[in-house]
Amino acid sequence: MTGPSDPAPSDPASLAAEVCGAEAGGESNGEDGGVPGPMAAVGALGGAFLFSLPGLVVRLGGVGLGNWLAPIVYGIAILGSAFLLAWAAEVLQLDVSKGLALTVLALIAVLPEYAVDFAFAFKAGERPHKYAPLALANMTGGNRLLIGVGWALVVLLAAWRMTRGARRRGYRGPLDTDVILERPHAIEIGFLAAATLYSLTLPLRRTLTIVDAIVLISIFGLFVFRVSRAPAETPHLVGPAQLLATLPTARRRTVEVVLLVYAAGVIFACAEPFAESLVHLGEQAGVSTFLLVQWLAPLASEAPELVVAGLFAWRLNTSAGFGTLLSSKVNQWTLLVGSLPIVFAVSAGHLSGLPLDSLQREEIFLTAAQSVFAIAVLANRRVSVREAWMLFGLFLGQFVLGGVLPGGLREFERITVGVVYLVLAAGILVQQRAVLRPLARDGLVVPVAELFHEDQLAEERP
Repeated sequence: MTGPSDPAPSDPASLAAEVCGAEAGGESNGEDGGVPGPMAAVGALGGAFLFSLPGLVVRLGGVGLGNWLAPIVYGIAILGSAFLLAWAAEVLQLDVSKGLALTVLALIAVLPEYAVDFAFAFKAGERPHKYAPLALANMTGGNRLLIGVGWALVVLLAAWRMTRGARRRGYRGPLDTDVILERPHAIEIGFLAAATLYSLTLPLRRTLTIVDAIVLISIFGLFVFRVSRAPAETPHLVGPAQLLATLPTARRRTVEVVLLVYAAGVIFACAEPFAESLVHLGEQAGVSTFLLVQWLAPLASEAPELVVAGLFAWRLNTSAGFGTLLSSKVNQWTLLVGSLPIVFAVSAGHLSGLPLDSLQREEIFLTAAQSVFAIAVLANRRVSVREAWMLFGLFLGQFVLGGVLPGGLREFERITVGVVYLVLAAGILVQQRAVLRPLARDGLVVPVAELFHEDQLAEERP
């Protein structure tokens, strides 16, 4: 590591890599907090199981809970189960390719969101006026939370860790704290761009149709097919996932299956009463049910993946942390949205499409506009601290304005913020126009094995 009297390195990125190595080495030796031991990992697994159990017992036992207690009990059960799912899915990286494992991890981690959204979409088939406005609320809130908080969290946390490590070692010179995504992550960016371009047409519709479902699910299917062709790699696991990875292969896979089946069962058992309890709570407390579903429910559904990404960022494995959230965004923006009209059609018994009122169309537009801005930021596969603050600041500003403005101005606020996102995105894309064609080629055309091979060669160059 460069000391106080050492000359500053000519390449700040080299210093960043040096700090990463020093931080990781220090942690492995027990410095700076150390790596959680086996007992802590066992405690985390046990705690997540205990969190999930009351909701399951109450649900299976048919116990009635008050409007205030029900969302707490069921929400905690979903949260605990989601952590179990995330840890088990992380270990999947031992058996499948890294890209596919991150996709499965992202898909499983947001299973609570699928369950809640499906519950509302199914109920909308019988009572469209009450539940159709809520069918996409959790999805739009979760998507914006994922980018505005999750993506920013990875960059800012890693930058703080890197800067802290450098300053503690006496270095006061320039430091490259940008998060740089590996070349294979162009796949996620490319498919996210395709889904986002299509999603910009949705606010122009009055229904979300089976045709939309076919297009979006097809994009997701092509994405999974492409990332599944990536070579398997040894994963970087921490905490409970690391503990599971030490088990013999047969036992580890058995434990994985048990955790996945149990946690998924709890989530599906608790999702419907959790969603319904939010509706009753809003009606009783005089709070907007739409806002409760849009922001309170994602706190449970998005928390596990935010924690997983945060752990990656804390250990300065930022590409994996950001990649997890990027994969989550792809599957939510394709498979989740595409599945809702199918669930609605099964319940309603017809194919007329899930109704979209003016509020939902505005929310979809705002969410799509944020996605366009996020893709523009990722065009060069690099996210700076300044860009992370922009992602967080725009999200926070819209969230606060949406809560304090009177109802008559909220429509204007959503559209205005969406336009701001698009204008900023256009400015960035013009500046980064030279990288757009190579990015699209890497994401959609170049053989996956070639992407990983050239990425590994780049890492090996001095």
